[in-house]
Amino acid sequence: MALRGFAHIYGDHVDTDVIIAARYLNTTDPAELAKHCMEDAGDNFMARVQPGDLMVAGENFGCGSSREHAPIAIKAAGVSAVIAKNFARIFFRNAINVGLPILECPEAADDAQAGDTLEVELETGVIRNVTQGKTYQSTPFPEFLRAIIDAGGLVPYVKAQLPAQACCGQ
Repeated sequence: MALRGFAHIYGDHVDTDVIIAARYLNTTDPAELAKHCMEDAGDNFMARVQPGDLMVAGENFGCGSSREHAPIAIKAAGVSAVIAKNFARIFFRNAINVGLPILECPEAADDAQAGDTLEVELETGVIRNVTQGKTYQSTPFPEFLRAIIDAGGLVPYVKAQLPAQACCGQ
């Protein structure tokens, strides 16, 4: 599956409180969380982001609390993937659990500029900066993680694995 969109650039140590401020944690509604995604970054992200766009960041993206609200807000905002030098471990797992593709690629993160058109091939881990004419290689997800992402997250993946009678109390 190829993802394509414009790059939105962030720096190092973007924490979950910047991604979605604690004052919005009284809801788990993805659409409501999306309205406030990156609100405290002060860059008017939600007015600029288009469906399919990608976030690109430096070191330790998603550090801070273990809340799943952060990757839910990013995904619900229409972001198709996040590329960073590296991710906080709990954010990495939460992103997979909610079906948000994330790729570690320091070279792509260093080179990307705001507004560059990026393409990502999840199956191969290839990242292309179409604007700059550069190609990068990230480590592709193992098949089992890609299956979770493709299903839309861990809960839909598990539900699809269960026999129809075992699901939903039937």
